[in-house]
Amino acid sequence: MSEYYELKVAGLTRQLPICKVDEHLSIAAFIMFSDVEMTVASATELLKRVPEYDVLLTAESKGIPLAYEMSRQSGKKYILARKSVKLYMRDPVAVEVKSITTADIQKLYLDAEDLAYLKDRRVLIVDDVISTGRSLHSLESLVEKAGGIISGRAAVLAEGDAMERKDIIYLAPLPVFTR
Repeated sequence: MSEYYELKVAGLTRQLPICKVDEHLSIAAFIMFSDVEMTVASATELLKRVPEYDVLLTAESKGIPLAYEMSRQSGKKYILARKSVKLYMRDPVAVEVKSITTADIQKLYLDAEDLAYLKDRRVLIVDDVISTGRSLHSLESLVEKAGGIISGRAAVLAEGDAMERKDIIYLAPLPVFTR
């Protein structure tokens, strides 16, 4: 197997390193951090495809640059589900998440102010990659707890089986590599 996967998305080409998840599975690592060109181009293309929404929601960490740029381009607020409770958070609500790129079960938190903001609003959930859908499901749970309305689910890439999903909007597929 090649050490890199060539990705073409949003008019750009990147060489992604292939990383071993376990003895049977490897993935191509897509990292938007510090790739401003990719972040801007991906946000622009996704905004052309997503349904109407009032607010963006993403999970801490790799979805942050995308949500920020989509917010900047659209002028709409984004909210960040944090991986830990911060001192400034009041009455945080938590949901559990287990993603393909993280060894342990984690939690995502929103504080009472963010939950109140989501109530009755159309929420567009965004992330860099949707793979197993576990992180996405956790964000959906937060929107439901807040009384928000999920208007859509969007990502730059759909990895593995996520490519077959009809309920997500994405720019390009990303294969997984099995042995």
